[in-house]
Amino acid sequence: MARERFKEGKRGSFFGDFVYEQVVPKDHFLVKLNEVVPWQRFTYKLVKYYRGRAKEGRPPYDPAVLLKMLLVSYLYDISERQTEEVANLNLAVKYFLGLAVNEAPPDHSTLTAFKRRIIENGKVEALEKVLREIIGLAQEQGIRFGGLQIVDSVHTVADVNVAKDDARQKEGKPPRDPHARWGVKRSRRVKDGEGKVSSKPMYFCGYKSHVSINGETELITSVEVTPGNAPDGHQMPKLVEEDLEQGMPVEIVAADRGYDDTRNHYMLEVRGIGSAICLKDNRTKKKDPNKAGWIAMKQKPEYIRGQRERYKIERKFGEAKQGHGLGRCRYLGLLRYQIQVYMTVLALNLKRMVKLLTGVNFKGRARLSA
Repeated sequence: MARERFKEGKRGSFFGDFVYEQVVPKDHFLVKLNEVVPWQRFTYKLVKYYRGRAKEGRPPYDPAVLLKMLLVSYLYDISERQTEEVANLNLAVKYFLGLAVNEAPPDHSTLTAFKRRIIENGKVEALEKVLREIIGLAQEQGIRFGGLQIVDSVHTVADVNVAKDDARQKEGKPPRDPHARWGVKRSRRVKDGEGKVSSKPMYFCGYKSHVSINGETELITSVEVTPGNAPDGHQMPKLVEEDLEQGMPVEIVAADRGYDDTRNHYMLEVRGIGSAICLKDNRTKKKDPNKAGWIAMKQKPEYIRGQRERYKIERKFGEAKQGHGLGRCRYLGLLRYQIQVYMTVLALNLKRMVKLLTGVNFKGRARLSA
């Protein structure tokens, strides 16, 4: 039976490990990341998305190497063309990829082909499995997951000039991003000319990432991706099911008012999970003969704890947008946006895992030049 064949690297030569040992700091984040994650696990999980499964034709790059190279792009929030340049010039990145000092990395078009294979053959299933594998690896290595899960969504603006796109569509041309939809990102309080205060929604055109984060570890454990007009509350059951399937010890689920739906409260109650979904005022402040139960719920320790720790997911979203580019879409279309989301989540989770297991912090672009 034919075996998978991949391009062979040059590590182990004089231009391999010896030079790296002299130059690359042992406490560099990428060095520690290589120690924490057994990347070869992903070779055979990803190769099934290759035509011929790397048993026919010219040997391709090891898909685990391409996954790592794409991860570098998201860790440091640089384009794939810039990643090619960095992987060619930066010794820490070369070490991380398993290349020799004098060895050229895969070019940016190879990363494009890698993403295309994932989309055409698996519809991002591959990256969903990689995320689950990373969560499983964290469990194997002794990272303790707590019983609180925090659910929320973050919006990403489509890579579209809305005014120009409207003009294009008036001319009968298709929209630049056919899957992006208008949604509400938040409301702000405004005063009219008479000083009357009202709430005004702020809109965006794009997509949403709905995530569940473990309150103890601050690792993202499950993800759902939708167009921007999808209601937040409808995604909660899927996220909770994914968490339970992965063996998360879910005892409490916290969320904001967007998830205050009777069906969500009931879903949690049926599963024996405490609800810390922030209650809307009409539950507790209006004349309602049934409001006593909601008032009692707000006084429960699990509700108070869940709401107290909900800031952790907002902080994670800030990190994703400011440090890893999730504020704006890199690509067009829902499937490609899913790649951006999963790669961003992997970057966030791996940063956190390295911190929890080794104590080494990720230092961003400042350390990339080291």
